[in-house]
Amino acid sequence: MSEIKKVAVVGGGTMGNGIAHVFAMSGFDVDLVETKQELLDRAVSTIEKNLDRMVSREKISEEQKSRTLENIRPSLDLTESVKEADLVVEAVPENFPLKKQVFIEIDKTAPERTIIATNTSSISITKLAAVTDRAEKFIGMHFFNPVPVMKLVEIVNGLETDPDVTEKIEKTSKKLGKVPIPVNDSPGFVSNRVLMPMINEAIYCVYEGIGTPEHIDQVMKLGMAHPMGPLRLADFIGLDVCLNILNVLYEGFKDPKYRACPLLVKMVDAGKLGDKTGIGFYLHD
Repeated sequence: MSEIKKVAVVGGGTMGNGIAHVFAMSGFDVDLVETKQELLDRAVSTIEKNLDRMVSREKISEEQKSRTLENIRPSLDLTESVKEADLVVEAVPENFPLKKQVFIEIDKTAPERTIIATNTSSISITKLAAVTDRAEKFIGMHFFNPVPVMKLVEIVNGLETDPDVTEKIEKTSKKLGKVPIPVNDSPGFVSNRVLMPMINEAIYCVYEGIGTPEHIDQVMKLGMAHPMGPLRLADFIGLDVCLNILNVLYEGFKDPKYRACPLLVKMVDAGKLGDKTGIGFYLHD
């Protein structure tokens, strides 16, 4: 199996621009694909700002920043970007019909050798792989936000993922300075299967009037040594994302312990999604 040199990242949102950032900084040629010019410009601008922050903190040099940006080719043409890619990493919103359409297009255009990875945080890798004709070359690469900072990459094997592909993606993750942890396909994988019920239970504590968001988060920070309380973390992740993941867990296991708290549903319905909208359990700039 040939070495991965050219990468296409599909989706330039919070996760996508971070994934493009770390691949480019590690010397890979990266096509960053978006659907609209304004979204593409925003993604590149975010990468530049994050690189500037790294330069100001003396984490990287100006030369490294310039080289990283040179390694990124912004693109509005998915077909053109994936036709020579060794690896395609999908990072579009957590919506199965949308992801399905993206993977059908990638599978149709990408060379036979190309590995397809998804950054999904909860949707079945096996289910996503089944929409392509290369289930053995399909794998989960679940990065964590903020991608340039967080070390973990959950490497999720689908039912038919080739062990050689898993090994190759683990080696590639290490080249990014990440720590790859292999897991098998299951709703929420390991990370969100453990994290989301905790966040949901914290929301129930607010819903039932047991404590304020501030006090609940303080308990978890001071008593359990969590760097960030579960409600502040929920705002950071996005309350809509938390709800989507809980729904995937509930549908996948049919277990009432994964049922989303009614308060979470109401907040999402009201558009109070956390950091991205300026208000969730906390007010944000």
